[in-house]
Amino acid sequence: MPETNMDLDQAAGLRRMMMKNENKPSGRLATSSWTGTKVITVTSGKGGVGKSTVSVNLAMALSEMGKKVLLFDADLGLANINVLLGVVPKYNLYHVIKKNKTLKDIIIHTPAGVDIVAGASGYSILADLPEEDRREVIKAFDSLKGYDVMIIDTGAGVGQNVTAFTLPADEVVVVTTPEPTSITDAYGIIKSIVLLAPDKDIKLLVNRAGSAIEGKRVIERIANISNQFLNVKVEGLGFIFDDEFVIRSVRQQKPFYLAYPKSKASGCVRVVAGRLAGTEVPLNQSAGGGLGSFFKKLFSKPVNEAE
Repeated sequence: MPETNMDLDQAAGLRRMMMKNENKPSGRLATSSWTGTKVITVTSGKGGVGKSTVSVNLAMALSEMGKKVLLFDADLGLANINVLLGVVPKYNLYHVIKKNKTLKDIIIHTPAGVDIVAGASGYSILADLPEEDRREVIKAFDSLKGYDVMIIDTGAGVGQNVTAFTLPADEVVVVTTPEPTSITDAYGIIKSIVLLAPDKDIKLLVNRAGSAIEGKRVIERIANISNQFLNVKVEGLGFIFDDEFVIRSVRQQKPFYLAYPKSKASGCVRVVAGRLAGTEVPLNQSAGGGLGSFFKKLFSKPVNEAE
């Protein structure tokens, strides 16, 4: 079987980390530094796998580790990050495009230190922008200095709305669950990405895993199939346990990483965030080039849907 570049005994690592942090005062943890702004797109092959919940809690964990994080809700049809955080944005990217507000005007600052950009009402707004307006959007994002990472929460599926935000990213995290349909759809989104960008850095995260063994099995299955039929190496990022505290936190409209920091799910997110923080951006022109660089690539050419 091909390696997945993953410590397959995440449960053991999780136990060690929880023991170390049990009596440790809360605070920001030192991590490796990144150059520029690293853009991480979180996506999935189907809805209902907890993709947005993963995006929000990963952002919180990275912020706790000392990273300056911008969370962009790019699920333009069903934007819900603000719902998970219990905030009601007055303005979104649409108002920036219409020049009613600046980008800094619409950013929501959360107590956890994560900044949020609410999505617009449809991808066509971005896709159909005149060249002058595109330059303004690029300029607006490029002016947001100081962010270590931008996490983009996309919609689900393999449509143009999703691939448009995955292709320019430095890394793509595909979220799946152990359900057979979710596994099939995860492979589908990986295939769509690879057909358009064969060298894209794709990582796989299993949400709602019943056990460490189940999480490992799902990652190995998708990684093996991707390697065999797509000739691509998909890296296993880890898993998040199925945890009742996640459901409680959603009802409370508060990230479980903050509401229940000692829960199993929070421990898993801490491990996964640590792996992301420990991954240096490749030293090339396409990685870590900043937020303006991301939107330049987004606008650079039309995205054709994969067959």
